[in-house]
Amino acid sequence: MSPLPRRTFLRSAGVVIGLPFLDAMLPTGLAAERKAEALRPRRMVLINRPLGVHAPFFFPEQTGRDYAASRYLKHLEPHRSDFTVFSGVSHLGYSGHGSGAGLLTGVESKHIRSTNEIRNTISLDQEVAGQVGSDTRYASLALGGGDLSWNRKGVRVPSESRHSAVFQQLFVDGTPDEVARQMREIEAGRSILDGVRDQAKALSNAVGADDRVRLDLLLSSIREAEQQLQQDEAWVHKPKPKVDVKPYPDLASEKMLERERRWYELVRLALQTDVTRVISLYLHSHANVDLGGRLIGHHDMSHHGRDETKIEQLALIEEAELKLFNEFLGGLKGSDLGGPSLLDRTTVFFASNLSNASAHTCDNLPIILAGGGFRHGGHLAFDRKENTPLSNLFVRMLQQHGIETDRFGTSMGVLSEV
Repeated sequence: MSPLPRRTFLRSAGVVIGLPFLDAMLPTGLAAERKAEALRPRRMVLINRPLGVHAPFFFPEQTGRDYAASRYLKHLEPHRSDFTVFSGVSHLGYSGHGSGAGLLTGVESKHIRSTNEIRNTISLDQEVAGQVGSDTRYASLALGGGDLSWNRKGVRVPSESRHSAVFQQLFVDGTPDEVARQMREIEAGRSILDGVRDQAKALSNAVGADDRVRLDLLLSSIREAEQQLQQDEAWVHKPKPKVDVKPYPDLASEKMLERERRWYELVRLALQTDVTRVISLYLHSHANVDLGGRLIGHHDMSHHGRDETKIEQLALIEEAELKLFNEFLGGLKGSDLGGPSLLDRTTVFFASNLSNASAHTCDNLPIILAGGGFRHGGHLAFDRKENTPLSNLFVRMLQQHGIETDRFGTSMGVLSEV
């Protein structure tokens, strides 16, 4: 492979922003591989399935690398060396469906007990996006709906629930008129923000302490919006990557498994074309599932009340979902970007905010960490009664992405076993 000449790079400066990271851009010579490894971009995908899993079919009985695969994990056997499964890990004190708001933030449990009074902190994806997001067209993507992503002020980041809208956003260029209109909207947005910011600053001198906190939140949101406008302006004239995939029509709710497959494909394409490097994905599952022409209510089966018939039907759904996740890992593993595979460069966190949806419990969460260049250790088991804080794992994930920190959320240390 010939290195990319400096002159060629300079001549191409006007279009290189639209390119993915190329091996031709990597250093050569002494210690080149170590330097190249540091330069290759890392990626992160954070996935939440909000209805838990049936624990006896998920967790292995043995620990370490040589565990006997459980009924569910058998479907991930092709990638055994590429992931770690955890037990005895959770956000301490969480309970109920509302815990989804804190899955990626690790905020204290008292702040999410009422969905009407959530006082959240920044989520893991947004923490990473704040460090690496300026390198790509989109700093991050929040997909599937739900409430996984939160900015530094604890404000929910909107999540797109339509495949068609995401596909168009990522891969369909606008017409010249649409591009011109987008530029006008960017300019109008900037002027509006200028006026709002000036008024808010003037108002802050005439209100009490509580109102100043609220205005500070507004000003922080304005600053983030301005930064996004600057990024949008830089990319608006750059062509979007083209993929050999037809646009997706949006599917009916009972096509849950097909919807998940399409989300996984969109995530892989987004990472492979380098339009973003940080993605949160909420796999909405409160729907009927079509299994061979038979509709099974996922939410109803997950709240099985220990009914063995319902548990077996639930297992069919969850096994199908694990098969899809296996396909996703295989797609990342088979994506050749030169050097390590896309899976090796992507931290994939697959979990649920519930451990047992039937009992609405949140201890001993089902967690898989895949890819990302970690020292994967098979099954890492911690105390299932006195759980290890999940935020400890988040600290480790941040460190793996080159972010120097020893705290995140309600961490009490770093989970260093991976």
